[in-house]
Formats: sequence, structure tokens, C-alpha cells
Amino acid sequence: MERVLARYRHLAVMLAVLTAQLVLLAYQVKTGEDVRLIRVWAVSVVTPLARLLDTARDGGKHVVQRYVHLVGVQQENDRLRVEVDRLRMENRYLKQELATAERARVLAEFRTRHPSRTLAARVIAASSAPGTKAVIVDRGSGDGVRKGMAVITPAGVVGKVIAVYPTAAQVLLITDPSFAAGVITETHRIQGTLKGTGQRLCRVDYLQNEEKIEPGEWFYTSGEDLVFPRGLPVGRVRSVSPGRTFKEVMVEPSGMTQGLGEVLIVLEGVHQPVPGEAEVYASEVQLLPAPMVGRHEDSLPTEAFLTDADRIREHYRRLGEAQGHVFGEGAPGSKPPDFNWRPDPSSGTRFGSTGSIEPRLGIPNPKPVAATPANPHRSPATTSTHGSTR
Repeated sequence: MERVLARYRHLAVMLAVLTAQLVLLAYQVKTGEDVRLIRVWAVSVVTPLARLLDTARDGGKHVVQRYVHLVGVQQENDRLRVEVDRLRMENRYLKQELATAERARVLAEFRTRHPSRTLAARVIAASSAPGTKAVIVDRGSGDGVRKGMAVITPAGVVGKVIAVYPTAAQVLLITDPSFAAGVITETHRIQGTLKGTGQRLCRVDYLQNEEKIEPGEWFYTSGEDLVFPRGLPVGRVRSVSPGRTFKEVMVEPSGMTQGLGEVLIVLEGVHQPVPGEAEVYASEVQLLPAPMVGRHEDSLPTEAFLTDADRIREHYRRLGEAQGHVFGEGAPGSKPPDFNWRPDPSSGTRFGSTGSIEPRLGIPNPKPVAATPANPHRSPATTSTHGSTR
């Protein structure tokens, strides 16, 4: 069998091919398709490969396009990032300028309403002294700043000038441990001494445990320290507790709550009443204006306000003027005025007939002093107009 197949191998292959062709033709006729099977087979074999190649081509094209676009997007992103940073800086700067302008407006309005003469200054640095709460402002002796002047803001007290330079000054802050100022409460007019603690809060000393002070009450400057004008806000009470001898009162400085940018230096302070003080005095006590103690003829006090000391002093003052003597200016060993001197009636000096100043002033002549061993010439019987014995 093998020998027959080997001999007729080509014929067998040809017969198999013809048989398959006949079968396929019969299948094509039966299905009624007008497309050759060989084409169907070829398309069926080539289509998956073509789809794969097309997918690869589209993917490559998309990748190339995204890469090219990403290069441009990265550059645009960098440009936008720089622009955003610039706008953020400008926004921050404009906010600072707006805040500065607002503080300047508040300062200007405060200066117009406050009776004290003040000078605006800007804080330019903090002091480098160890353990010191101080700042440096851009106003100095050339602007009229002097050591000891008060430094404030519209919100309250900030500190005082402790050193002055030609173009700058050093300000000791209210929170410094060495700072002290006289204060008074708004409600009950209780006075104490405000001291710095080196921290955010300050302490008020010398308040008796019996004194009534409540949290939330305001402290104002009392003017007793001769640095801060009376009536400036200092701060609000944060805590009150009884101590061993005095109350322990902690105050939050109102002038430091909003930070320090611009401040006011008080060149000439004017005292103001503590809020509510004028109403309290007006409603509870009727006060007369203080008498003016006169020193000249046109402003002499009335008899009701004169004391014996006033009369004697005025008498001696007129004696000195009549003799050309100024009390307190004579050199040591110089001749004092004659206190028993009487004017010549023809001179026009207005002395009383008894040797005193005008009777209308009610100032009598000082009582004569009896003669003593130390004053042998002071006897009334032996006193002449020039102090010599008759």
C-alpha cells in the first residue's frame, strides 16, 4: 500500500484537491454567495492583523500628539505658576498697603480729636538688648522727640521713649518688666500702678483686697506718673484674684492687641477725664472754680480768700519792690531790705497809714516784735522809719 501511495502520490494529491474544489463549489452554490471562498479566507486571515496594525498606528499617533502637547502645556503651566506667584505677592503687598493706609487714616483722625500734640512714627526694628521689650521708631531728636515722652496708639498706651538719637528713638514697651505707669479704673476710680511682666499680660499692683474690681473693667492712665496724660486707655482686666496683701490683677494692654506698625509720640500731653468722670462729678458734687491767687494790683484776691500768710507775704513783696529788692536774688552777705521801712507820703506809694499796704486789701501791718538781746533795735518805742533809734 505504501508502495502504491509512493508511486501515485502526485495523482492522489491532485485528486484530493479536485475533490475539495468540487465540494467547495457545491457549498458556494448552495449558499448563494457571490464572493469567492478564497477571498473570504484571505480576508478572514488578514483582518485581525490589519486591525492590530491600525490600533498600533492610532496609539502611536496619540502618544506622539500628547507628548508634543504636553511640552507646550508644561511651558504654559510654568508661565502661569510664575504669574500666580507674582499676583500673590502683589495681593499681599496691596493688602499691607491698604492696612497701612487704614492705620494712617485712624491715626490722623485720632490726632484731630485728641487734644495732645502728637507725632506719627513708624516702628522700624526691635531692640536687641537682652531681656528688654523695646522697639525702634523712625523719629528722633531732630523731630522734637525727647526722652520720657509717652508713646500711644488710638487703641491705647504702647510705652515710653527711653533713648533718643538724631533720626530714631528707642521705645520701652508696656510689657517690659521695668515699665510702670499710674492707672485708674473706669468704674470705681481705684488707682494703682501698672507694671510689665515680660509676657502678653501686665500686672496692676497696690490694689487693696477690699477694692471692687471685676474682670472686663477698663483701666486708664491716671496722670500721676507725669509721663502719660490722664484718660488714655490702658487695657481690660482679664483676671482678678485676692492676694496676701494686695489684689492680683492682670490686664491685657489694648495698645498691643493689633500689633505695632505706626504709633504716636506725645510731644505735649493734655490731660483728659476718664470716661464717665465728668458726669460723676457733675451729678454728685457741686464744685466752684479754683481761686486765682493774684500777684499784681489788677488781679488781687478778694478778702474772703486771703489768709494771714497771704497778707504778710504781699506786704513784704511790696516792701521789696519799693526798695528795689528782689527776694531770692541777693548775693550772700548782701544787705537785706528794711522790713520796717515806710514810704514818703509824697512818693505816691499806696501804703496804709499804719505802715501796711492799702487798707482795702485787708492786709494789716505785721505785729511789732519786742526788743530782745538779739534784737535791741526792734522795740516799738525806739523804732524809727529807717530802723534806727531816736
